[in-house]
Amino acid sequence: MAELNAKQLLELVNSRRIADGNERVRAITARIVGDLFRTIDECNVSPDEFWAAVKWLTRLGQADMIGLISAGLGFDRLLDIREDEIDRAASRALGTPRAIEGPLYVAGAPLHQREVCLDAGNEDGGTPFVMEGQVLNTDGRPVPHAMVDVWHCNASGRYSHFDPSQPAYNLRRRIETDEQGRYRFRSFLPPGYAIPPDSPVSELFEKLGRHGNRPAHIHFMISGQGKRTLTTQINLPGDTYLDDDFAFATRDGLVVDLQQVQDPTGYESLGIRSPFARVQFDFRLQDAGSNRETRAASRYDTALG
Repeated sequence: MAELNAKQLLELVNSRRIADGNERVRAITARIVGDLFRTIDECNVSPDEFWAAVKWLTRLGQADMIGLISAGLGFDRLLDIREDEIDRAASRALGTPRAIEGPLYVAGAPLHQREVCLDAGNEDGGTPFVMEGQVLNTDGRPVPHAMVDVWHCNASGRYSHFDPSQPAYNLRRRIETDEQGRYRFRSFLPPGYAIPPDSPVSELFEKLGRHGNRPAHIHFMISGQGKRTLTTQINLPGDTYLDDDFAFATRDGLVVDLQQVQDPTGYESLGIRSPFARVQFDFRLQDAGSNRETRAASRYDTALG
């Protein structure tokens, strides 16, 4: 074979094949490979730097942190921005703002009807609070028997399943709403958290001069009745990183108000016997445009098409 220059090599990489393959995968791969070729050329990347990056990517995968770095580099929020733009261009009625899933969702949490003590086993975790409201459609009508999948970190900023010190499904529950779309749960106000120290992600953020902190938040995946599944999260007010989230996930309309409730009357079934913080929040679901939009599954639970 004749000697190749970089342009000729790139053409061979992106054109040589023995079968048709998948046209879209080939097009996207060609774009990514082309951009990396240009990065190596224009930034004068040395062999040592290239192989150090390969080693870092290998450790990133072994640590199961690709979902964390994708959030930290803005890709997760970019996908939400694009979905918002597509909805507006199509004049779709908008519901509750979507927000990134993050890499720490676990399917199959215990199911409860109408209400649940999310913090069972964590009663000393922090300030007690109750969150309640309805699941509605974009016209404000209740969505009966919707599924509210909720999860948040413990008092140390760690999530069950990914933290072996916690029992299975700790601080993770599913709530089926009643005929009026109502839900409520008791828990404690969770803290924010930081990316794990001494990890591939923390190494990169140190070199970028960035922090890796997220403000206090609670995750949700809401689905049911043929509506478009909503993946979102609410943020608690007053957090230091509310306007400086390393994952860029804080959104208008998702920072809630905390009400201080002195009289626990009406909340006896949740075991509330003293003053507590209360969040009232209604989720509004869009009509689904396809069966795919109704799927209540992690964003990572998808196949390469």
